Amino acid sequence: MSYLAIKHVHVLCVIVSGAGFLLRGIWMLRGSALLTHRLSRMLPHVVDTLLLASAFMLAYLSAQYPIAVAWVTSKVLGLIVYIVLGTIALKRGRSLAVRSTAFAAALAVYLWIVSVALMRAPLGFLVAGVSA
Repeated sequence: MSYLAIKHVHVLCVIVSGAGFLLRGIWMLRGSALLTHRLSRMLPHVVDTLLLASAFMLAYLSAQYPIAVAWVTSKVLGLIVYIVLGTIALKRGRSLAVRSTAFAAALAVYLWIVSVALMRAPLGFLVAGVSA
């Protein structure tokens, strides 16, 4: 499989994963039973596994690894924050206020991670506030 094909799979998974998180967050805010449906619980794991597998393949093929490349390190650290916030938003938050705050923060982190990837800058869209 070529680098470009893997990159397309990765980008598609980023979009599907983000859209799925947004949908599940809306269901959480509305108290929908769809959030606990078997497909709603299983499909994100499949998409995220493909997302991570494609990320590892891209890192290997491009020789851009966390620690060695600052923007890749930022993406990995952002991913960890996103996962923690997403877990609080969809499962572990004790109140709707906590869950909704974590949901909004997770969406902001998701957008920041995307900006880091697009700009290949460790601060992503935050770089506009930093003077050179």
